[in-house]
Amino acid sequence: MASAEPLLSVQEARARVLAAAVPLPAERLPIESCLGSALAQDLVADRPLPAFDNSEVDGYAVRASDLAGALPDRPVSLPVAFELAAGEGAVRRLEAGRAARVFTGAPLPPGADAVVMQERVRREAGRAIFETACEAGLGVRRAGEDVAAGARALEAGSTVGPAEIALALALGSTDLSVHRRPSVAIVTTGDELFDPGEALPPGGIFDSNGPALAAAVRAAGVTILGRHRAKDDPAALWAALERCRGADLVLTVAGVSVGERDYVRAALEGLGASLDFWRVAMRPGKPLALGRWGRVPILCLPGNPVSCLVTFELFGRPLVRRLAGHREVERPLVDAELSAAVRKPADLAFFCRGRWEDGRFTPAPKQGSGILTSLVGQNGLAEIPPGPSELPAGSRVRVRLLGVPELS
Repeated sequence: MASAEPLLSVQEARARVLAAAVPLPAERLPIESCLGSALAQDLVADRPLPAFDNSEVDGYAVRASDLAGALPDRPVSLPVAFELAAGEGAVRRLEAGRAARVFTGAPLPPGADAVVMQERVRREAGRAIFETACEAGLGVRRAGEDVAAGARALEAGSTVGPAEIALALALGSTDLSVHRRPSVAIVTTGDELFDPGEALPPGGIFDSNGPALAAAVRAAGVTILGRHRAKDDPAALWAALERCRGADLVLTVAGVSVGERDYVRAALEGLGASLDFWRVAMRPGKPLALGRWGRVPILCLPGNPVSCLVTFELFGRPLVRRLAGHREVERPLVDAELSAAVRKPADLAFFCRGRWEDGRFTPAPKQGSGILTSLVGQNGLAEIPPGPSELPAGSRVRVRLLGVPELS
């Protein structure tokens, strides 16, 4: 694949990346272990929720017809026949002309069709005094009003969060069928990379890409199988990639451009991997590649730190979430007005880092692909398509909201 080959558009590259992701097989896990996983099959309710009519307030169960015509100057007084708390089994029938003291969650007594909250009732001796009429259904949670028996309670592909866990448990489930979470191996390359705490030689830099990318992977809900670093040497790179066998996805950082010491492509091809595309018409992140090593996707990210994180956000995060079986893999997109002009390469899509607030997008002051502060404290990534080299203030842009969970 020659470097003179036309660059792939961002849209086509993203489509190819997602097409390379096949959701991993299902496994059954205890519900408490499913947080963040994607459901592999629908959860169908085998019982209604609630399971029975019950009171939604502390108050008095009545027959609504008994309170017809009740007014402050002409109240209705009913004897309190019995009390009923949540968890009580045997329930007495409420006869006409009587009230029952009930508490939140208590079964609705047979014969009753409404519950008047206690704040609207006066209690005198053994009687309840009502100064207003009510309609049938007031203060009552009907059986199955949340989920009917036989209904789909949770949809395959949805992400299991606290609410989903609560619903599954309320329906009596003890485990769920979820897609296995992908394991990801990361390989960073470069003679110049050293760990923080090491003495830096002239020309050396601390490796931020490896740890930062691992953090982004974990934030996407994915398991890190291993993180490796290789010098700019074909043999060292080959050995590092060999240690990635067994991963569901391999991410490489740097070494995939056109320099004489960019060995990633040759190493992958030497291991039998094939490259789908190489280089995308975007900034930051033009030297981006997608390949396949047997059934395992390989996403090769650029080495500049901002380019690495931006391309993972645009390509890597949707890829790992699709592998994990999530139906929704994209961050929310919103329209915004630019608060300042943005300069960009005319022939490339530009992903501008900045802050979105109240419908306005303020670009970070510095937008270089090595300027990490252009990402720190920012919550948006504005996509500016190829076109004029300057977009004036007031222009409308689409902004990807970073740090906001995928829509479901």
